[in-house]
Formats: sequence, C-alpha cells, structure tokens
Amino acid sequence: HPFHVVKNLFGHRRTRYRGLFKNEAQLFTLFGLGNRFQARRTLLAQGARPS
Repeated sequence: HPFHVVKNLFGHRRTRYRGLFKNEAQLFTLFGLGNRFQARRTLLAQGARPS
C-alpha cells in the first residue's frame, strides 16, 4: 500500500539520476507524506484538524 500511494497518487514512477542523496531525500519525503496520507482517516476520526 505505501508503494501504491507513492507511485500512483504522488506520481513517482521513475527516478532521474540527481545524486544518491537527492533521490534518497525525495523518497524519504514521499514515504513520510504517504504515511500521513494513509493515516488521515484515523486522524480525522480522532478529531485532529487536517493540515
């Protein structure tokens, strides 16, 4: 499921070589956002404000 979110919803299909550090940073960011995206229902059900 996390790969579905990153690939299909965020559009990260192929990686252009920009250096290992930049590619790694982008993937860490996308997977962090993907975790937040998947937890949104739980957070909203608990009464958290969406940001």
